[in-house]
Amino acid sequence: MSKQHESVFGREVFENLNLERDSLIVDGTLGDGGHTELLLKNTTNVRVLGIDRDMRAIERAEKRLASFRSRITLVHGNFSDIKIILKKANLMNVDGLILDLGVSSPQLDSPNRGFSFMRNGPLDMRMDSSQKITAADLLVELSDEKLVSIIKEYGEERFSKRIVRAIRQAQTKSSIKTTLQLSNIISTAVHASRQYKIHPATRTFQALRIAVNGELEHIKKALVDSVDILQESARVIVISFHSLEDRIVKNFFKNEEKDCVCPPKFPICSCGKKQRLKIITRKPIIPTAEEVTRNARASSAKLRVGERVYV
Repeated sequence: MSKQHESVFGREVFENLNLERDSLIVDGTLGDGGHTELLLKNTTNVRVLGIDRDMRAIERAEKRLASFRSRITLVHGNFSDIKIILKKANLMNVDGLILDLGVSSPQLDSPNRGFSFMRNGPLDMRMDSSQKITAADLLVELSDEKLVSIIKEYGEERFSKRIVRAIRQAQTKSSIKTTLQLSNIISTAVHASRQYKIHPATRTFQALRIAVNGELEHIKKALVDSVDILQESARVIVISFHSLEDRIVKNFFKNEEKDCVCPPKFPICSCGKKQRLKIITRKPIIPTAEEVTRNARASSAKLRVGERVYV
């Protein structure tokens, strides 16, 4: 039997949840169930609603968590629909929310999912395989301007224009349908050996994946809705893996910790805004050297925690 994937920040997630009562925790990014398994193994009073947009992840987690069947509810869906999912499951009074963002290791390690530039497979990148649009479709359907914008903004790639020109030139000869096709085009375009400390396709693949799955929009919506579903003192824990995700989380937490946001010149508050979160992690938690040794993909991870307050 293959070794089960170990979730990043397992101990830190467990320690930062307020599990002082019979608790309902929402694992909005269930994956293979690593965080959920840790919670269930180490408590007797916790129930978990696990959500994932990848049906194959749900199936793997169901097997892994079989011994805790009475304490879990697993749902194939998107964490940005958390309010609807809770209502359908007839659940309320959430005591904690976990969001482990980005692509999972099983998705990266499966060539036929098309997330990895190191393994050949169809240029797919859909987290939810029932979704229609793939990364290969985007390369065909998007204008040059839009494709440059996506690669520049979502991938923070300074060679975005050069990469798009190379993609268009390659498309005059044949369709780009596989991961290694695209990876090789990018590497050739930027002469990467002298320009990059990381693989030259890293940022472009990240950008296309974010675009295919609408990741940043879903994160923003889930964060807004998280504040509405959490009880007093309940915590939202977010693990991010790149600066775009982390910036969204950091700015959201800072904004929700503020009361009035009226201009200083205003004599009285007219915005009516109230503090809804208290930031627990002033600086993000980063993985230990030991964790990075066990799991190199954890190296870029950051964990932030906010606590629901009612004022």
